Amino acid sequence: MSNNFHSILITGGTGKLGSIFVDHFLKKGNTVVFTSRSHEKINQIQTHLPAYCNSGQLHGMVIDLKKECALEQLTDFLNARNTWPCTLLNNARDIENLTVDDKGMPSRPGWLAEFLLDVVVPYELAMAIAHHKNAKLENIVNIASMYGLVAANPCLYDDPLRESPIHYSVAKAALIHLTKELAVRLASRKIRVNAISYGGVEGRVTDEFKARYAKLCPAGNMLSENDVVGAVEFLVSEMSKGMTGHNLVIDGGWSVW
Repeated sequence: MSNNFHSILITGGTGKLGSIFVDHFLKKGNTVVFTSRSHEKINQIQTHLPAYCNSGQLHGMVIDLKKECALEQLTDFLNARNTWPCTLLNNARDIENLTVDDKGMPSRPGWLAEFLLDVVVPYELAMAIAHHKNAKLENIVNIASMYGLVAANPCLYDDPLRESPIHYSVAKAALIHLTKELAVRLASRKIRVNAISYGGVEGRVTDEFKARYAKLCPAGNMLSENDVVGAVEFLVSEMSKGMTGHNLVIDGGWSVW
């Protein structure tokens, strides 16, 4: 990836991982477009990074990607700012989808909403941007999870069925396969498509949770922010130009046991 006017679209750019990605790629000299459903969260990021906003390097868009009108809204936004991305980073999440009942079972609407945001939306975004007349797309990176590879270990949780919802894992597994399908279908356009399956990332967990995680993971610790962003940087760089259809596992060895 060159830093000469490289534009990246990051969905879910105000979440735990998304905000890390936005900050990293801005500081690397890239133009960053990021999405969120929250006006407040977008304003928070832009308020803390005024120089990038003033230079036209940072663009936040309030959008609900699950709505049918989202693709048209997004393409209009990109056209108006002439910021068609070279990289698409599918990272959007909605924890409201992961609600389960007292038996740990998600509702049918919960299943459908999770698959819509985790599988259907990344597919639609990839195809819409890749086939647009202004397309500059070179790379797609889908943010998956170790739970797309292995089932959740109940020893990690106080309440396993509620704390590790089944539809999250199954949707991530589908996203990994979508990555392979898109790698084939977009190869003729010279677009590489890869996924990253992360393990647990530090932050928002108790010390007790971290201790249990350490005992279950060969590396003995959760991932740091540097572990997270380095994998994306690698996949959108020229150093990985021979890779497509790959799921890069960054989990400290969690999935080998």
